[in-house]
Amino acid sequence: MEPDRRDETWDEFRDLVNMKPADLEKWLATDESRGAGQHEDGGESTGHASGRRIVGILRAGRKDLTDDDYEHMREVVGYIRRHLAQHPSGDVRDSRWRHSLMNWGHDPLADESASR
Repeated sequence: MEPDRRDETWDEFRDLVNMKPADLEKWLATDESRGAGQHEDGGESTGHASGRRIVGILRAGRKDLTDDDYEHMREVVGYIRRHLAQHPSGDVRDSRWRHSLMNWGHDPLADESASR
């Protein structure tokens, strides 16, 4: 990946992934996290697996990230943006929508509390 594209990806990823690695790891250990998202063959959901990878990316040094890591970061950015555009009405605190986003490292309620 070109250096400019890496910089852009890094910035977008850091803007949208608003959960700290320890908080994301704690979330991923919950039943709510494991129940959110698409499950293939009864296994782990795509978002849950992505969350585990995001924890590793957040803990890695920027210079240690591979092109594959940056590609995953692009996927995370795209998913979060698409999912945010589908914001349901009403209280989302315990919604599958929020739980799915949190699996991808973004807690939409953190955005609401930051804007107050």
